[in-house]
Amino acid sequence: MKDNQNSAKYALIYTSLVSMILLTPLFFYFVYMKNIHSIENELLLKEKSILIIKAMQEYNQHEEYFEYPRFKTFESGLYNERFKPIFSLIDYKIKYFKDGYHLEDNDAYLIVKLPKGRYFGASYLIVKNKLSFASVYEKVLYILFSIVILIFTLSVFFLQSFAKPFQRMNKQLDNFIKDSMHEINTPLSIINVNIDLYNRKNEPNKYMQRMKAASKVLSNIYNDMDYLIKHERLEYEKQNINFDKFLGERIEYFSEVALMKNIVIKSNIQESLLVYMNPKQLQRVIDNTLSNAIKYSYENSKIDISLHKKEEKLYMSIKDYGVGIENVENILSRYYRENINKGGFGIGLSIVKSIIDKENIQLIINSTPKKGSEFLYVFTSINK
Repeated sequence: MKDNQNSAKYALIYTSLVSMILLTPLFFYFVYMKNIHSIENELLLKEKSILIIKAMQEYNQHEEYFEYPRFKTFESGLYNERFKPIFSLIDYKIKYFKDGYHLEDNDAYLIVKLPKGRYFGASYLIVKNKLSFASVYEKVLYILFSIVILIFTLSVFFLQSFAKPFQRMNKQLDNFIKDSMHEINTPLSIINVNIDLYNRKNEPNKYMQRMKAASKVLSNIYNDMDYLIKHERLEYEKQNINFDKFLGERIEYFSEVALMKNIVIKSNIQESLLVYMNPKQLQRVIDNTLSNAIKYSYENSKIDISLHKKEEKLYMSIKDYGVGIENVENILSRYYRENINKGGFGIGLSIVKSIIDKENIQLIINSTPKKGSEFLYVFTSINK
């Protein structure tokens, strides 16, 4: 479904670009067709003028009166040398009295000079009508619409044809990642359980602590990957969460990871605070922010975490004293990493951004290179 949407999207872009390129020759075609239409109208006016002149030539002066020719869509009149009407059916002010065909907006008229003193004392015959380019517009729009539809159809067809091998490859890759994630979860759970069992029966040692910390880092990466795979097709239900207890549990979870760098996590958490949110999404926000704070903190430093309520809003701050951030505006972009030597995939904070954007959570980042960073989250949906 998503691949079809992408094909349609790029086909639409390609169609727009090609259509814009084709507008130039189509414009010249339009101008050409207008000129042709105008020439055809000039011929019609000349034809009517000939009919009028012929009728006047055939008039017998012995007849009681002359029946001046009238037409349904054409107006005409006879004018003297000073361009004053002798007889006229034209309800239009002629601006330029000069022999030939004239076009003003949609008003077209033909001025024919008559032999002096021959036709009721008239010196000029004027034949006029309204010129409509509706048929030209209709034809050009039909051609443009046909070109757009044809280009769009062909674009979708070729894009989908070219994309099929990549779609198959992506599908195989997705299945491989899903299967791998499932296979990773089992041994990861076994490692954690056995470390806990060992620590219960034996004295804790630094080697087991390092293994436990490493397994938690791996679990956090696993949870990020699992969220990325599932978040588009799952509906995350919200509930009232005891924020202070939830945050306390995540701090305790990462305390062993922080201990490996001799980092002390200090917390100032106000009690009995509720937030209306999905627990898994809230965990991704906290875990990724806290794990990044640990990763980019200096050894033997500290991390300050606070949670408090003010004016019906919850403020959660996670502040480290580490390397800081040089490009704050890019830090939430996917796959962006300021320090490639620190490892990771650069997806954690992009997940955070997708969640806070959807949940209308404000994030304020204050950072100074080589001094540290503070991530301040402002929650407006407190409870329901």
